[in-house]
Amino acid sequence: HVQLVESGGGSVQVGGSLRLSCAASTVRYCVSWFRQAPGKDREGVAAIYNANGIANYADSVKGRFTISRDNAKNTLYLQLSSLKIEDTAMYYCAIRLWECSRTEYHYRGQGTQVTVS
Repeated sequence: HVQLVESGGGSVQVGGSLRLSCAASTVRYCVSWFRQAPGKDREGVAAIYNANGIANYADSVKGRFTISRDNAKNTLYLQLSSLKIEDTAMYYCAIRLWECSRTEYHYRGQGTQVTVS
């Protein structure tokens, strides 16, 4: 069983930045961040595909968000920059044990709220 705990969310003005962290029991799988706003579908924001370590981003955040991980600390990060109102959502970190995907997962955390105004 993989445990994930997010932190770093909060309220920020348009154009601001935040860094989300996700403490995990392990990050040595396919790791990702997704978000969900009320009344909207879940959106896979970013992922690191374990096989090649290459990051993959949704078009809506490409160039503004950066996903990274620290294997030694078992921590996943999401740097959010140039934030827009439409980035407001609950952000979740997630792990998928096989068949890497930005939108599907086997385990996820409880989420951290990001509000942009």
